[in-house]
Amino acid sequence: MRLTVFLLLSFSFSLARAESTLTGEAFDAFTKGHTLYYSQNGTIYGAESYFDNARVRWSFLDGNCIFGQWYQEGELICFDYGSDLAVQCWRFFKGENGLVAQFDGDDDSVPLYEAFRAPSPLECPGPDVGV
Repeated sequence: MRLTVFLLLSFSFSLARAESTLTGEAFDAFTKGHTLYYSQNGTIYGAESYFDNARVRWSFLDGNCIFGQWYQEGELICFDYGSDLAVQCWRFFKGENGLVAQFDGDDDSVPLYEAFRAPSPLECPGPDVGV
């Protein structure tokens, strides 16, 4: 009985995740024109500004930013920040308090949660400004 309940709950959770995975169009509508601050384990992890034409600006909030673009690949949203960095692909879901992002290829990784959003883009002065 317990195994049956567990399997049903696991199956229901998988279906709910699959049904709520955002498409590229829905992701764009939800993010464009905003800066989303993401948390992991209750701590702010970083932030990303979303612009027209799937352009993005990411920062670990250390003053440095990297610029890139996102694109949809199947049910994944992938981010390409240039030739020096590997493409990062994520599954995005709408959670109760905003976006939830699960890194692709590592189901055991801790998801990122939208902590809050702002209407203005990230400022990126960099660590060496004025030096």
